[in-house]
Amino acid sequence: MYNLAQIFIFPSLYEGFGLPPLEAMACGCPAIVSEAASLPEVCGEAALYFPPHNAARLIENIRKILNNDFLRQEQIQKGFQKVKEYTWKTAAHQHIKLIEDILKRNPD
Repeated sequence: MYNLAQIFIFPSLYEGFGLPPLEAMACGCPAIVSEAASLPEVCGEAALYFPPHNAARLIENIRKILNNDFLRQEQIQKGFQKVKEYTWKTAAHQHIKLIEDILKRNPD
């Protein structure tokens, strides 16, 4: 489904993590998400944002993506880069590094 979409819109007000925008990005679908909860932290520069309940800003971002192929392609590439931060391999490396850092500070 994401592969066929031109835009993924995620107007969530309350989100624990925000996996759906990352799923869309992994499929090459540019994301427009609300500036709520963890979404800005999770999506970073790989998404366009709008304030919750601000339909005018949402519409503006939709038009930007649909009318500017350069921006659309740029957001798609940023999305591909962003999802690389959330692979199991990346998570495992981050945990190993964290454990190594803790052991260096507290060798006993």
